[in-house]
Amino acid sequence: MMRLWVPLGIISMWGIIALVNPVLPLTPNAIDLTQILIGPDQNHWLGFDELGRPIADRLITGAKTSFLVSLSVVALGVLIGGILGISSGYFSGWVDQVFVRIVDIMLAFPGLLLAIALAGALGPGIENVVLALVIVGWVGYARLARGQVLALKHADHIVAAQAIGATPWRIMSRHLLPLITAPLIIEASFGIAGAIIAEAGLSFLGLGVQPPQASWGSMIRDGTRYMLVAPHLVIIPGLTLMAVVLAANLLGDWLRDWLDVKEPKKAK
Repeated sequence: MMRLWVPLGIISMWGIIALVNPVLPLTPNAIDLTQILIGPDQNHWLGFDELGRPIADRLITGAKTSFLVSLSVVALGVLIGGILGISSGYFSGWVDQVFVRIVDIMLAFPGLLLAIALAGALGPGIENVVLALVIVGWVGYARLARGQVLALKHADHIVAAQAIGATPWRIMSRHLLPLITAPLIIEASFGIAGAIIAEAGLSFLGLGVQPPQASWGSMIRDGTRYMLVAPHLVIIPGLTLMAVVLAANLLGDWLRDWLDVKEPKKAK
């Protein structure tokens, strides 16, 4: 149970903080020159950054940024990739051939490098980060959906539905989609961790959220200049990022084990 509740608690806390962020009395952009580079103490547990801004408030604001970006990227990626993958696998023929060629072209480029190039071309900003990551991320969900459909399209209940005149849309939505939902959910759980890392990486490079908005990646970038005098500027957001990504991966592992239904072994 510890394997489940610890990562679930971290992810739940991350989500709750992100959702209640607008109503919290936070001042992430309040500059106080008397507090510059002050480390954690009994009154301010996380200290202040190079401009005297409270790290705790900026960390909470960064949680909202990573939460919105990761959920948006995964939701859009599953939607686009799922529709294209199911359609390609079901119709086959020239539709599938064109789809496979497009996927091969997309996979020819390293994902993160392609996202950096797209974000750089589109310009900095949270909306462009989401768009760049969706363009890169839909491929994995599409390949998974296509593979599952190819394995299921000749099943008896699919052939029976075709025999009674069910439309392709009804077959794909009512008979195929429910059967491939579990693999897509598992893939999406790991995709959340990847999206968090990608958003932090793009923000670290200056292609994500722009100042004075807070992001865990930009906080780490700004803190690297003061590592010797104020290591808490890097350690605190770095540990937070690591904890959330690790928790998302552990939840993905648990979902994979829970949703993976295997036939019981026959007694010898």
